Amino acid sequence: MSLTELTIADAASGLRARQFSAVELVRAHVDAIDALNPRLNAYITSTREAALKAAQQADEVLARGEARSLTGIPLGIKDLFCTNGVRTTAASNILRNFVPPYESTVTANLLRDGAVFVGKTNLDEFAMGSANITSAFGPVENPWKRNGDDAALVPGGSSGGSAAAVAAGLAMGATGTDTGGSIRQPAAYCGIVGLKPTYGRCSRFGTIAYASSLDQAGPMARSVRDCAIMLQSMAGFDERDSTSVNCDVPDYSAAIGRSLKGLKVGIPAEYRAEGLSAEIGAAWLQGIAWLKAAGCEIVDVSLPHTKYGLATYYIVAPAECSSNLARYDGLRFGERVPGDTLDAMYEATRRAGFGPEVRRRIMMGTYVLSAGYYDAYYLKAQKVRTLIRRDFTEAFEKVDVLLTPTAPTPAFAQGEQSDDPVQMYLNDIFTVPASMAGMPAMSVPVGLGATGLPLGLQLIGRPFDEETLLATGSALEQAAGFTHRPAIRAEAAK
Repeated sequence: MSLTELTIADAASGLRARQFSAVELVRAHVDAIDALNPRLNAYITSTREAALKAAQQADEVLARGEARSLTGIPLGIKDLFCTNGVRTTAASNILRNFVPPYESTVTANLLRDGAVFVGKTNLDEFAMGSANITSAFGPVENPWKRNGDDAALVPGGSSGGSAAAVAAGLAMGATGTDTGGSIRQPAAYCGIVGLKPTYGRCSRFGTIAYASSLDQAGPMARSVRDCAIMLQSMAGFDERDSTSVNCDVPDYSAAIGRSLKGLKVGIPAEYRAEGLSAEIGAAWLQGIAWLKAAGCEIVDVSLPHTKYGLATYYIVAPAECSSNLARYDGLRFGERVPGDTLDAMYEATRRAGFGPEVRRRIMMGTYVLSAGYYDAYYLKAQKVRTLIRRDFTEAFEKVDVLLTPTAPTPAFAQGEQSDDPVQMYLNDIFTVPASMAGMPAMSVPVGLGATGLPLGLQLIGRPFDEETLLATGSALEQAAGFTHRPAIRAEAAK
């Protein structure tokens, strides 16, 4: 088996058993990046030499018997996390040459536990998008193909580079951020596991902000167990982040394989929405059957305000992005375009620095926060958001976890929806409500559709109960037996 086919758990065991070295493991992945990234564009910045040097140091740690959970494991880092001395762009021209002098808390935690970073993964600009086609560095291509069709497919967004890298064997795992589904939806499109923790579980310090009340870092990997290993490292209280929650981080790996007997699984009626493809609906029914066979009790529940989730999200998130992105003015950091006056410099800098989708969301956000519209839009949206959260709270009085589709369709081709922003936004219809409520949620691949593309199911849990998500997700994973890989991986293994 190629080293790029291993899971994080298997690679960690192999390293400790001296079956291969960290240098060999990391070299296999950076060689795969060299071979496939020109086509997939999953990475904005490759850190080959630094990664190989870190792998040598990991081998020394392994030789001393001092390995930690991720020692020698090659990971991709979404280019939204500040990395000390390594370019961090947020996939935007305005930060094209920005090199942070400090490390984000999430990446610092991963480095503490021995991870080796092989590069910074591509994303939708400032994490604004559902298809990874808004990046200033070009779109990411999904490593999967439809049967008999060579059309380039989207990997989902905004963490599409991370999803594509993991699916194609260019990293064993990767970090993502999820504001309205940006970990789970690309995970579903690329046939991997993606976990959005509870809001506040992972620090946002050093993560470039899109919408501060929604953004949450999380792991993306090839298995549920790998996500548990990564989350164990990423999670924890951080006094530098006022939204970080000071609570214990449990042993997530201990939840894998836990008995589900008596677990109550809720099936929300509102997720049987218009636009849900027949094959994803069938996968949902199959998932219900698998969990029932594992000893779960299936309970119908209602989340009546789900239908307002998407509209509410596209008021709250742009409003927060309008405020957060005001800092990019050409004065303090980032690119600057000269102008005859201060206002002219601001305008020229932001016009050249921001792409169309970012400008669209800034304009939307500025509008809903403006005088005369704040109460009509933003304040009302926050009230509806409270109702959405109440729906989940009431549902979790009856059940332990919810099972839904992750996305309404499998991955689509680049250009199919690019001229229709509203249709593009609808791809997040099943993921946004959990984000609005701050709940943990995870996407697990459960099969292939009629065209040979991955299908994912979503699990939503109680706040800070990622353990139940991991336990339920591992049961789904075992029942589905999803071992499919995109054909492009064979190219990297040659």
